[in-house]
Amino acid sequence: MKKILFPTDFSEVATNAFVYALEFAKIVQGELIVLHSYDLIPMDNQFFPENFTELYDSIELANFDLFKEEIPKIRGIMEKHNLRHIKLTHRLMEGDLFVNIKKSIEENKIDYVIMGTSGDAWWEALFAGSNSGSVILGLDVPMFCIPLGVKFKKIKTIGYINHYRAKDKEVLYDVLDFAKRTKAIIKCLYVKTSNSDVDIETIKKWEDEFSPEPVSFFVIQSDEIKHVMLDFISNQEIGVLTMLTYKSSFFEGMFVPNYFKNKVTDTDIPIMVIHA
Repeated sequence: MKKILFPTDFSEVATNAFVYALEFAKIVQGELIVLHSYDLIPMDNQFFPENFTELYDSIELANFDLFKEEIPKIRGIMEKHNLRHIKLTHRLMEGDLFVNIKKSIEENKIDYVIMGTSGDAWWEALFAGSNSGSVILGLDVPMFCIPLGVKFKKIKTIGYINHYRAKDKEVLYDVLDFAKRTKAIIKCLYVKTSNSDVDIETIKKWEDEFSPEPVSFFVIQSDEIKHVMLDFISNQEIGVLTMLTYKSSFFEGMFVPNYFKNKVTDTDIPIMVIHA
């Protein structure tokens, strides 16, 4: 059974993503581990010799109470969407979000992470070295990023950003396994820039190898990677976009926050990020 980690701060963004996490668990016949991570306020106890421990205890208790209050709401969402059969466990952890996610992945043997994201602020965080960015680029398991407002719907077309490398083929077979579970098709995009080193023979070998599968390949020659990707998502009606983060500079080249400030609606689809 696949194990899916769902970090949440019980915000609107997280609650929206929770439904997607439930539906995803149903598709892969998996279980959900709901993680709430919180930070204690860093203080020097020499200035609070009398109430230092009491203060920390009160912060921990407040987070525990919040966690308890949210559990019935979570169960209510499961009931509303007829997904109460999904196995669900909870973790409440103090400390850094990224550290706790990594620890949970190791201890719970997690296969996927699903998190809610919030438009431009999220993309900016990705390249600013914040917790959000560290999580996305630093995990060893696939991570689904669910933008606020994106509601789960049947996955019909999965987009795959291809580089024609050995790792791409390995991951493409994994994505294919997921696609078959949902009866979806995969559309692979390779943007052939003026610096590309992929030859026609390599492309033909890939097409021949995947010819029996519901996979099609699109090769577009352009140096406008971002523009091509946006058009691909829109014109090919991509429901979920999958990509490998070979290096942050390449990833950033596709998703510069300033470029997206007027294009948020064009990227309102789930994105599965896999660190190569």
